[in-house]
Amino acid sequence: MGKCNYKTFETAWCSGCGDFNILESLKNALTRLQIQPHKVLVVGGIGQGAKTPQYINTNGFCGLHGRAIPPAAAAKIANKDLTVIINSGDGDTYGEGGNHFIHNIRRNVDITHFVHNNQIYGLTKGQASPTTDIGHKTTVQPGGSINVPMNPLLIALSLGAGFVARAFSGDEEHLTSIMEEAIGYSGYALVDILQPCVSFNKINTFSWYNKRVYKLDDSYDYTDKLKAIEKSMEWGDRIPIGIIFKKELETYHDRVDFLKNQDPLVYQEPISKEKISEMIKEFA
Repeated sequence: MGKCNYKTFETAWCSGCGDFNILESLKNALTRLQIQPHKVLVVGGIGQGAKTPQYINTNGFCGLHGRAIPPAAAAKIANKDLTVIINSGDGDTYGEGGNHFIHNIRRNVDITHFVHNNQIYGLTKGQASPTTDIGHKTTVQPGGSINVPMNPLLIALSLGAGFVARAFSGDEEHLTSIMEEAIGYSGYALVDILQPCVSFNKINTFSWYNKRVYKLDDSYDYTDKLKAIEKSMEWGDRIPIGIIFKKELETYHDRVDFLKNQDPLVYQEPISKEKISEMIKEFA
């Protein structure tokens, strides 16, 4: 196997942005797993985190705002041999893309989803996102956000996700190890990454997180769903990071015999024009 070479590219991120550590951790994880760049697809929607596909030399796809999951799922369904990874923000994933987020958990398509969660819309100048805390004053909510923040981990667990984790971009080694676990998991894997925005979020800073985050140790049983639900609701003075829940489940491919027992769709012969015409006549 040849050397995995994940290059560094010039980015448009602000100096000190947490996205830099996420990008480096992703490259480190893929290198450790010895996955060749041409066998990886990195997908994003719109936003700062969603620019990641432009800064790593894998296959890449940048979609519409909130629409990272559909092309990622389609690519995996078409080619089960491809490692498919989404990198997108909290607004793109939980706001505009909330519907896709919910239903891909139900389908359990084998993709890895890294959410750059800075609790703010960083690309569009700092308005509250779905994960912004109540009372947080922003450029658009000068009186403070009045909406209850979304808990993505709790939502994922309640919908039956098999891999749910949280990490912090300020701890690159720990983040890399969580990414390795998530990429290696068979099924939909969510990693909510706490990622400070140095330009528009002056509350949830690196210092703020460093005082609060703690790593789940070996005494924590991530196979216990009730304990996982409790951990997912822990937020404030102490914030757990690590694998919150992990359980092997049937994937979308496992449930569809045609996908499970055949070569990847991308390598199969296309349907002939004649067959397509027959199908059209059948329904026309």
